[in-house]
Amino acid sequence: MYTRLLIPLDGSKTAETVLPYARFLVARLKLPVELLQVVDVAEIGRRIPSDKADLVNDEIFEKIARRAEDYLKSIAATFRDINVTCTVEKGAAPAEFIIDKAARDPGTLINMATHGYSGMKRWLLGSVAEKVLRGARNPLLLVRATEQAKPDEEAKLKIVIVPLDGSELAERVLAPVAELARRVKLEVILFRAYTLPASVLAASPEAYYVASDEKLIAELHDEAVAYLKNKAQAMKETGVEKVSYIAEYGFAADQIISLAKKTPDNLIAMCTHGLSGVKRWVLGSVTETVVRHSGDPVLVLRATD
Repeated sequence: MYTRLLIPLDGSKTAETVLPYARFLVARLKLPVELLQVVDVAEIGRRIPSDKADLVNDEIFEKIARRAEDYLKSIAATFRDINVTCTVEKGAAPAEFIIDKAARDPGTLINMATHGYSGMKRWLLGSVAEKVLRGARNPLLLVRATEQAKPDEEAKLKIVIVPLDGSELAERVLAPVAELARRVKLEVILFRAYTLPASVLAASPEAYYVASDEKLIAELHDEAVAYLKNKAQAMKETGVEKVSYIAEYGFAADQIISLAKKTPDNLIAMCTHGLSGVKRWVLGSVTETVVRHSGDPVLVLRATD
C-alpha cells in the first residue's frame, strides 16, 4: 500500500484542486504528506527581459524560495492531525525532479491536478503533469481542475470504477484497488466494455450489419458478464464488502467515461504500462483517453514486468 503522498504545487488554484482528494485519502489512510514546490530557475530566467538579466542573483531566488515555503506552510496548516512536510527546491526541470523524488520510495502516491478544455475541445494536459504521467513509475492520482472546485474542503469518494479488458495487465490493478477499498470503505464497480474488433467492422461494407446481430452481441455480453462475475467473487473473498459489475457494448473509453458520469463521487482506477527512465512513456490509448476527458479523478497504476 502507499507509504506517503507527494503533492507538487506551484502556487496556482489549478494545482490546489488536488487537495480535497488528498485530504480524503490521508484522513483515512493516516499517511504522511510532503508538499513540494520546485522553483523553475530556467522559466524565471526566460521571463526576465534581457536588459534586466544582471539583476537576477541568488538573493532574488532566495526571496522566491522563501515565499514558496510560506505558501506551502499555509497549505500544510489545512491538514488536520497529519504529519506534513514542506519542501522547496530549485531546478530547471520540475517534472523530472518530481519523478526522481517519488522514485526513491515506490510506495509514494503522487497527487497532481491538471487542467484543459472540455466539450468539443480536446483536453490538453499541463506540461508538467503530462511529463510526470508519462515518466513516473509511481502510482499517480490525477484530478482535473474545475472552476467549481473548492481547494479548502475535503472531497468525498464512495465508488471506485475499475475498467477491465480481460488481460493480465489490466487485472494487476485489482489487488491494490481491493486494499484501498477495504481501508477507505469504497464500493467497487468492475466494468468491461465489449464490441466487435475494428478489423471485422472494416473488412467490408457488409460487415457493419454484423454489429446488429443480436445473437453475436448476446454472446459477447454473456462472456463479459461471466468474466466480471468471476473477478467480483474473487475480490469479495479478499474482504471487500461491496462489489458489483457492469458490462456495456461500445468502445471502452467512451463507456468508462459515460459510466462515471452516471454515478457520483467516483474514482477511476486503471493500470497501464510503458517505458520509463530516459524513454518516453507511451500510455495505452484507453487510459490516455480516460485521463484526458474524464471529469472524475483517475488513479493510474503502472504495471511492472
